[in-house]
Amino acid sequence: MKLKNKLFKRAASGVYLLIVALVCMFVTELLGELAGASGVFLAMAALATDRITTWQDPDLQSYPIAASTKIYQGSIVMVNSSGFLVPAADAAGGKVVGVAEKTVDNSAGSNGDLRVNVRRGVFLLDATSITQAMVGTVMYVVDDHTFDDATGTNSIKAGRLVDFVSTTSGWILIEPTGVGV
Repeated sequence: MKLKNKLFKRAASGVYLLIVALVCMFVTELLGELAGASGVFLAMAALATDRITTWQDPDLQSYPIAASTKIYQGSIVMVNSSGFLVPAADAAGGKVVGVAEKTVDNSAGSNGDLRVNVRRGVFLLDATSITQAMVGTVMYVVDDHTFDDATGTNSIKAGRLVDFVSTTSGWILIEPTGVGV
């Protein structure tokens, strides 16, 4: 009977600690949202022990693909105005996020049914008509494998020319939403 009582007390204290931890997490998240809305910074206590921090590779991200869309390996890709991945094009609301790592066919799927890994970085891509003097200049999307210095109708930024190879080829820095721009 004493053992049963000890086990019950131990289990009850474990449940209690779990509830306290969940309440603390909820309150912390709520205060964080309030701080973000009001501009007030709420400091947390410094760590007193190791912490496992979840992370992602900033150069490789997975994006959900738009409905009825096929993404080809090596193509420039962008998120559309709804936040789904599509081949890069001079289309309103698009934001270039990188180059697709493999071919994924979501032609028969709905928004987000499939995902593809997208890499940001410096890529050798086709250009329409560039010159050495354009190195360091913002480049714009022509299609899913071509860029140019001239803006299209919607001025979708592809990235920044970092190395001129020829009038029809160059190394371009592509970062999400054209940040390298």
